[in-house]
Amino acid sequence: MKTVLLPSGERVSAMGQGTWFMGEDASSRAEEIASLREGIELGLALIDTAEMYGEGESEKLVGQAIAGWRDQVFLVSKVYPHNATRKGTLAACERSLRRLGTDYLDLYLLHWRGSVPFAETLEALVELRAMGKIRHFGVSNLDLEDMQEFCAETAGNQVATNQLLYNLTRRGIEWDLLPWCRQQRIPIMAYSPIEQARLLRHPKLVALAQRHGLTAAQVALGWLLANDDIIAIPKSGKRSHVRENAAVLARPLSAEILAELDQIFPPPQSSRPLEML
Repeated sequence: MKTVLLPSGERVSAMGQGTWFMGEDASSRAEEIASLREGIELGLALIDTAEMYGEGESEKLVGQAIAGWRDQVFLVSKVYPHNATRKGTLAACERSLRRLGTDYLDLYLLHWRGSVPFAETLEALVELRAMGKIRHFGVSNLDLEDMQEFCAETAGNQVATNQLLYNLTRRGIEWDLLPWCRQQRIPIMAYSPIEQARLLRHPKLVALAQRHGLTAAQVALGWLLANDDIIAIPKSGKRSHVRENAAVLARPLSAEILAELDQIFPPPQSSRPLEML
């Protein structure tokens, strides 16, 4: 199983499972729970959620899915920016823990930058870690200037990851943010790695995948997994899709395929504003 090294020295699965929009439709609940459990069995043991997702419904679903499996899962959740004051972060974390049915998170992220000073949020994150409520903390959707500011704060250099929109069609971070994070040895967690399924309909990507006996999703994920410091977190509410995604772990993309992908989806030639979904 391919893993990614966190700054702490701990290794986590290079491919995990996202849960955005999961838990919002009762008719899909049983299959979504089964999908998350099958993913854990296949080694996709990192599960990412947030208090924002379905206003807590995703966390409740994840809590059901990991019941009895907690020790096998690296569990990630996020705090809303408007809850990211010292007291607000502590309270939000407690609510997330209750919904998830656990007494700790492996990783807790600031979901994006809001009006609360980073120093105040960091104070709460450090306190949560000291209390044993979280094991690591990090950020999401922070651009280069934000990251530099965050890491300059007390304990800010202990950030475990920056979770970002990153896929074949969203390569802007490669210009400056990704190189900077690599210099700091901060891995990237790539959300929407298949561009919310839009990449599955990209004609050139589909044709390339078919030529090599892969699916478009597998190529998109394999492109991310070709890096040693990228964690991909595709959302898959169906067991068949989870199996399809996991299969790419055993089939690394060749240099030839990676070169073809650079032709179809060129890297950035200049700085771009950070993209978010």
